[in-house]
Amino acid sequence: MSTEPRTPTSETPDRGNRRLLLLAAAGVVAIALSVLAFGDVGENLVYYWSPTELQEAGPDAVGASIRLGGLVEQDSVSRSEDGLTLEFTVTDGTSQVDVRTTAVPPAMFREGIGVVLEGTLREDGQFATSRLMVKHDNEYQAPDVDDQRGMEELIESMQFDT
Repeated sequence: MSTEPRTPTSETPDRGNRRLLLLAAAGVVAIALSVLAFGDVGENLVYYWSPTELQEAGPDAVGASIRLGGLVEQDSVSRSEDGLTLEFTVTDGTSQVDVRTTAVPPAMFREGIGVVLEGTLREDGQFATSRLMVKHDNEYQAPDVDDQRGMEELIESMQFDT
């Protein structure tokens, strides 16, 4: 065994060069992951707006992908004659937005319930959506023992009035 210090050769890079190479490789990987994770995020965002915010946005909201939330206004729900199109009004207590959808409404859909809609505002001011979600709590309440409603009444309560 020799006691003389080794001198780096072209075949074995010294520690400094090896560290620099590893650091550069890690930087390239970090940049690539950042581009994949955050690239074009702005184009894929869906905003949650109230009817008031939607109306305040004016023409800027037309055609944008928007998530609209509010309550279905009383006496505003109507179906087309063929039963495929549903129209109703969403309100936040201050402003109203007319909505038109071809989505099948959830069983819990009714006037006065909270809804979240994904769609676009048309130039005529009507909100067009194909995705209709109902907001509700996740608490199940079993019927009371004293609740003697008949099966037909329960089925009727689940039906949508046309």
